[in-house]
Amino acid sequence: MDILASVFALILLLPLLGVITLLVFVDDGAPVIFKQQRVGQHNKIFTIFKFRTMPCETCNRPQHITAKHGKFTRSGKLLRALSLDELPQLWNILRGDMSFVGPRPLIPEEERIRKLREEAGIYVVPPGLTGWAQVNGRAKVNDRDKVALDAEYIAKQSLGLDIKILFLTLKIVFTKDNVN
Repeated sequence: MDILASVFALILLLPLLGVITLLVFVDDGAPVIFKQQRVGQHNKIFTIFKFRTMPCETCNRPQHITAKHGKFTRSGKLLRALSLDELPQLWNILRGDMSFVGPRPLIPEEERIRKLREEAGIYVVPPGLTGWAQVNGRAKVNDRDKVALDAEYIAKQSLGLDIKILFLTLKIVFTKDNVN
């Protein structure tokens, strides 16, 4: 289902993806796509794709640190506010690196939460574009609670829960609930 839905979404969103590509390029040049190593299913490293929202020289740090100390490009502020920077992850879903719903993928340097996730068995599922922890507090939830929410998702995983999470994600994006 993820593959079919990602193909459909990529085709449907192609004009928007083109506009965003042009916006990022005009604002701050190439590259338009930001690539970063993330931890995926079975604790394997994969490359995630996002629209670039910060200058090229921004170092590889967790999002909660870059959001406080990073300098966003003009287009980056808009893309982040609307979560449009995440759209290239549809390619990750198509490739099988990710799913639409699952625990958000960490950068490998986030060792503390990575260890907590290993202990809780979180890496049995692919990471997601959105997840149960995101719709239950997002960046406002501490690491232990995120892991507990991820474990709760895995225990209760179903198509109905995934659909609920997708709709809650849309609500959060449009209302800006739980966004730091």
